[in-house]
Amino acid sequence: MSEIEPLAIGPDNSLLIVEDDDALRSRLARAMEKRGFAVTMAASVAEGVAAAKTHPPAYAVTDLRLGDGSGLDVVTAIREARPESRIIVLTGYGAIATAVAAVKAGAVDYLSKPADADDVCAALLSPEGERPPPPDNPMSADRVRWEHIQRVYELCERNVSETARRLNMHRRTLQRILAKRSPR
Repeated sequence: MSEIEPLAIGPDNSLLIVEDDDALRSRLARAMEKRGFAVTMAASVAEGVAAAKTHPPAYAVTDLRLGDGSGLDVVTAIREARPESRIIVLTGYGAIATAVAAVKAGAVDYLSKPADADDVCAALLSPEGERPPPPDNPMSADRVRWEHIQRVYELCERNVSETARRLNMHRRTLQRILAKRSPR
């Protein structure tokens, strides 16, 4: 997908990004600014709710699981402050139940991590009731698996035994996967 023209965004280009991963939040913010959005960042539910109340954004992207609670609380706060806002929920824990909960709370779409800026932009700017087109160059299944394993590994504070237990795999198998380079 090519870069979106700022006119497609509309007169109010405010975007709130609520993500507790500092690197991901900064990277996504830079990419969305290049696409014409005026970005405000928050690292927690409390910061996201405060930002939604003081300056309700036209667009928002929030992680589902944040350090101090659920991103659905941010979705609810934005919906109360600005009902027409377009909100996307990102998560590394994709499941049908959480997707349904996100949409019921007021999100217009639900994307599994890792999602790139083009995917986020397409979801934010897709016409009401229409789904964005599938990505031109989606990640391979091996890459998605590897990304998921890396995320769980980081959430387990790089503890191989705990990560293996949570992923229901043998510790040596996990060690071999972690020792390899990421698939394309």
